Amino acid sequence: MRFLKLPSYSLLPFVALLVVAACETKTETQIVTVTDTLVVTDTVEVEVDRPVYQPIPDGAAGFVGYRDSNAAPAQACGQCHASAQSRWLTTAHADAWAGLQGSGHAQEFCEGCHTVNALGNAATGSVGWSATQDSRYHDVGCESCHGAGQSHIDVPSSGGPLASLKVLDDEGNFLSCGECHNGSHHPFVEDWAQSPHANVVGFAAARESCAGCHKGQGALVAWGANGNYVEKFEEALPTTCGVCHDPHGSDNPGQTRFSAESSSMEINLCARCHNRRTAPDPESSHGLAPHAPQAALLLGEAGWFPPDLGIDQGDILGTHGSVANPRLCATCHVNSYDITDDATGEFVFTSTGHLFTAVPCTDEQGIPVAGDCEYNTDERTYGACTASGCHGTEQVAQSALFAAGTRIADRSGTILDLLWEVDPNLEEPGGEIDASDGRFTVAEGAFFNVNLAQFPSEGSTEPGDNPEFAEVTSASTHNPFLVEALLIGSQDAVEAAYGVGAAGAVNYWPLIQEILDKAAKHGGLAEAQ
Repeated sequence: MRFLKLPSYSLLPFVALLVVAACETKTETQIVTVTDTLVVTDTVEVEVDRPVYQPIPDGAAGFVGYRDSNAAPAQACGQCHASAQSRWLTTAHADAWAGLQGSGHAQEFCEGCHTVNALGNAATGSVGWSATQDSRYHDVGCESCHGAGQSHIDVPSSGGPLASLKVLDDEGNFLSCGECHNGSHHPFVEDWAQSPHANVVGFAAARESCAGCHKGQGALVAWGANGNYVEKFEEALPTTCGVCHDPHGSDNPGQTRFSAESSSMEINLCARCHNRRTAPDPESSHGLAPHAPQAALLLGEAGWFPPDLGIDQGDILGTHGSVANPRLCATCHVNSYDITDDATGEFVFTSTGHLFTAVPCTDEQGIPVAGDCEYNTDERTYGACTASGCHGTEQVAQSALFAAGTRIADRSGTILDLLWEVDPNLEEPGGEIDASDGRFTVAEGAFFNVNLAQFPSEGSTEPGDNPEFAEVTSASTHNPFLVEALLIGSQDAVEAAYGVGAAGAVNYWPLIQEILDKAAKHGGLAEAQ
């Protein structure tokens, strides 16, 4: 018997609904009657005019596929799970067979990833399409991820086969999504495996307050995705495919659970996690260091804004966060393109962008790889910068990055020298910069801005002799205009509050105005400004 759960506070007009469980000819059906706030149920026996699925071929190993060989797009599972099926129908998975046949390069070895068989689930050997060649197994259906559904359809109370969200095992073998989304033409899992999303930070995943971003299961709970899957109550998952992408389909490109193109931090996919500790927090022992401020930087909302700065949150957008870049984070961090051999022009590899690195290092073939290398155009690709149309050449993009980074690094060093004069302990307990004493000072605000300017790189904390700071940081890419303005304002505030440096001898407003002019020229100035 299937139950329909309705809220007792529903103020609906009278309606009667029939919910039919899977069976061949007869079933118990629950009639649910709703009147204002009262819900009444009765059970009756009714006849149905057809079976949920026609007998499956020998060798299918319990895989049912479509209701019968000519029933597309009616998945057998969809006879009860209608909502999931209707969403699935909007995905490329529901058209996988026709897509392959119409591609112009259909090959028999491609069929495994365009049909229902043992790929993507726990089954092994020849099952479904690979065993029968029956058209009922065309397309990537429910059982491609969940596994054979016959026993659940025949006896619904047995519990459904659960899909897995784990894409690699401990030996590096592909699982679930990874069994098809791999290889030189679509190496999503190979790219992802090199990214930070593939790692679990153990201590953070174990904390309830951090699990929403540092644990795959925690992110799904935080996002309201509470369906069942194999690893739901197992050890922490990293941010696998099924965390960011809804396998059943969504209204967003790429089946993402949230839009990657929204400027709202509440519903932007990347910002759901990359928008943490964006301003000083006097209540936290870590409150003088940003944690994941990228999204707030783009939208001009990160940092400590000195009282006399004359600029408010949101006034200076990053150029990458303006209307000129509707895909926001994804434009640079998920740049997909084909790589060909320089000599022959033949296809080599498709970069999926799932390293999530804006300017990744490349190997000798030009394939993006994880690692640390020089920020030049020989060792890295700046292709995302040119593909978007923002920068004419990769060299121009590199020059813009270093020009902004150099200015920010120089100003960071100047402020740090001043802060050493104010508090030689810097963030150590005692003095004007102390996150543990429960008060907030001008020096702490300026110190936070220096940390923001150097996030995620760690600059020198030694005064004098031109301390070295990283020229390529989150600040120099996400919003150099804002961060430079914050640093200028911080220097002014520190000098005025503590009588160090120029101590009011310099008028900083012309410098701020120059930055505002640059931001306006590049589309990074909000309308209000």
